[in-house]
Amino acid sequence: MLKTLAGQIKEYKKPSIITPCFMILEVLMEMLIPLLMASIIDDGVEAGNLSHIFVMGGLMLVIACISLFSGIMGGRFGAEASTGFAKNLRKAMFENIQTFSFANIDKFSTAGLITRLTTDVTNVQNAYQMILRICFRAPISLICALFMSFYISPKLASVYVVAVIILGLFLSFMITRAHRYFSATFEKYDELNASIQENVSAIRVVKAFVREDYEKERFGKANTNLSQMFTQAEKILAFNGPLMQLASYGCIIAISWLGAKMIVAGDLSTGNLMSLLTYCMNILMNLMMLSMIFVMLTMSAAAGKRICEVLNEKSTLTNPEHPDYDIPDGSIVFDHVTFRYNDHAERPVLDDINLTIHSGETIGIIGGTGSSKSSLVNLISRLYDVNEGRVLVGGKDVRTYDMDTLRNEVSVVLQKNVLFSGTIYENLRWGDKNATDEECQHACQLACADEFIERFPDGYETHIEQGGANVSGGQKQRLCIARALLKKPKILILDDSTSAVDTATDAKIRKAFAEEIPNTTKLIIAQRISSVQNADRIIVLNDGVVDGFGTHEELLETNAIYREVYEAQTSGSGDFDEGGVA
Repeated sequence: MLKTLAGQIKEYKKPSIITPCFMILEVLMEMLIPLLMASIIDDGVEAGNLSHIFVMGGLMLVIACISLFSGIMGGRFGAEASTGFAKNLRKAMFENIQTFSFANIDKFSTAGLITRLTTDVTNVQNAYQMILRICFRAPISLICALFMSFYISPKLASVYVVAVIILGLFLSFMITRAHRYFSATFEKYDELNASIQENVSAIRVVKAFVREDYEKERFGKANTNLSQMFTQAEKILAFNGPLMQLASYGCIIAISWLGAKMIVAGDLSTGNLMSLLTYCMNILMNLMMLSMIFVMLTMSAAAGKRICEVLNEKSTLTNPEHPDYDIPDGSIVFDHVTFRYNDHAERPVLDDINLTIHSGETIGIIGGTGSSKSSLVNLISRLYDVNEGRVLVGGKDVRTYDMDTLRNEVSVVLQKNVLFSGTIYENLRWGDKNATDEECQHACQLACADEFIERFPDGYETHIEQGGANVSGGQKQRLCIARALLKKPKILILDDSTSAVDTATDAKIRKAFAEEIPNTTKLIIAQRISSVQNADRIIVLNDGVVDGFGTHEELLETNAIYREVYEAQTSGSGDFDEGGVA
């Protein structure tokens, strides 16, 4: 874990080295001040030597200024190093997430990734700054103070040693008990973030179903769980302050009493006693700082582990050593394909699929909910890899292609349509960042999106809210289809992407595809048979196997499932699932 995190310091190594240097210089200057103060009392005040007082006082002022400057510079460079480190962590995590396959993404919840990118990184950032500053300052200051105390009076300094040992044992006990609570806290953060995310993103649904009270209760439960975990940890750490104060006052009383007796006996000067009391407070303050560090490191260790899980996650899909960048055409072959989402699953999602699709064909895909229609097309653009068999595009195994090249030639309009904040033009140019306004408008004409865009006051400059909240489901689908068309792909996959579009518009879109992109292989997943009956051929999927593959007329004659659903839909009595298909 430490090696992984340290690898993100990168260009901030210099401030990371400078910060401890300034902190050490600050400590050394602070250690000299009590000695100079003792000299002023013993050799100046008691001896009546005014010049000595001025010289030592001036020297103390210079040392104090050096200490102040060192502290300021340590803070400045420490902040630069820690914030830069956090920036690199967020960047590295985000970039690695972009390489994840769907299988990798399935391992992490959205809320969990957000927590790792925000709360966890902040905890590690704070811990790193404390390591650079306090973690160097406190131990060195503690050692120096002990050394100076033994230099002045070994007998009195032994009081500190006893206090340090006792406090160290208590701190170890408290940190060990608190660690398990802090480790569990971040899982509660995930639950809280999940509650917030779902509520905000689906606020319209919440209000439509009058579920505000339910969501409040759900959020309150997650919030209370998080609060209880922190409370349990803080209850343990609450003993830290009183123990420190008890040790501080105990040491002061012991040193004052023993020191006074030694002054009377002539074994110790008044100035040295003042220095010892100053070192006493210094030692105990540094012990308190160290206890804070241990608490912070305990929290950041759990956060760092979660960050490393994301940084060390390797994509299940990788480019071959010598990838192929040439995709000849849009032909597709499924050669004895078997696929599982989980290697340990008893039944495959797709079982021994054998299909041959010619370049430029329009293929319909129908099947009941859970028949693995989306799983089938996800294999074409290599969003997942097959467990057995091969998927060929352009006559070559998809695993031989450069993944970016393959996915640029296989354009997918996913079942869940997503638009991003920005203008319509900006959303369309996700398909081709260099597309002209005319090309964007032509793609919208093919997708029948121009009809509603032109009615907007700002036309193609209309701002789309996050997630496309200010457009309807059908409008969102047509914009996503237009965005996919801008890629000018060899294969176009519409995964139930016209379900929110009326039948007349659906027919216009299919007609435009046939006329404008005849050489593009088109795969259309649909629940309505009317959306696919004019396709060159239709695949009927049932429970992960191909139940039928042929033209509309052939399937009506030979496939009982297709015929049953067709009759149910044309008679107006139901959709595909209501036709009795599992």
